[in-house]
Amino acid sequence: MNDNIQFLQAFLKNPLKVGAVAPSSSDLAWQMLDGITPDENNVVLELGVGTGAITKYVSEILPNDRSYLGIELDDKLVSRLSVRYPDMSIVAGCAGEASKIHAESGLGKVSYILCCLPFVTLPEEVAQGVLAEVEKFMDNGCTFRAFQYAHGYYTPTALRLRKFMRDRYGKSKRSKLVTKNLPPAYTLTWSTL
Repeated sequence: MNDNIQFLQAFLKNPLKVGAVAPSSSDLAWQMLDGITPDENNVVLELGVGTGAITKYVSEILPNDRSYLGIELDDKLVSRLSVRYPDMSIVAGCAGEASKIHAESGLGKVSYILCCLPFVTLPEEVAQGVLAEVEKFMDNGCTFRAFQYAHGYYTPTALRLRKFMRDRYGKSKRSKLVTKNLPPAYTLTWSTL
C-alpha cells in the first residue's frame, strides 16, 4: 500500500494520534538525522514510527541490527513495518513505557531519541508520561530531537514541550524551516551528551 494512502487512512482513523495528513518528507527526515551516528552502543530510539517515513532513512545509516529500536502505538503499522524492515527492531507499544521496552529489548545505551509524536495533539497526561521517559534517557547522556510544524509552533502544547525541555536541558538548537515538507516544520534538538 502506498505510504501516503496508508498515512491518510491512519490519520482519518485517529487524527489526534497521527497529527498530520502526510508522511514526513525526505528533507525533514535528513534534518532529523543530521549528526546522528548510531552503533550498538549508541542506539537510535524512534518514538512514533508511523508509516516509517523517518525510519526509511534511519535504515540507511544503521551499521547493524542492534543499533535501532522503534516504538509505534498502532500494531497494524508495526506489522507492515516489520515486513518492510525485517532487520530493524520495531515494536508495538506506548512511548510512555519507552524505558521498559528498551530494557526488555536487550539493546545497548540509547544515545539518540528521534521523536515523531504529535505533541501538539497529545493529551497532557500522555505527553507528560512520554517526557518522563525521555528524562530517563537524557539523564544517562542522550540527544533528543523532535520536529514541530510551523503552523503549530506557538500552540500552548508546543510551547509546553519546549519549556519542559528548556528548563531541564537549556535552549534547543532549532533548524531552519524545512519548507519541503507538508506542512513545513522545524527540528528541535537538546543534548546531554
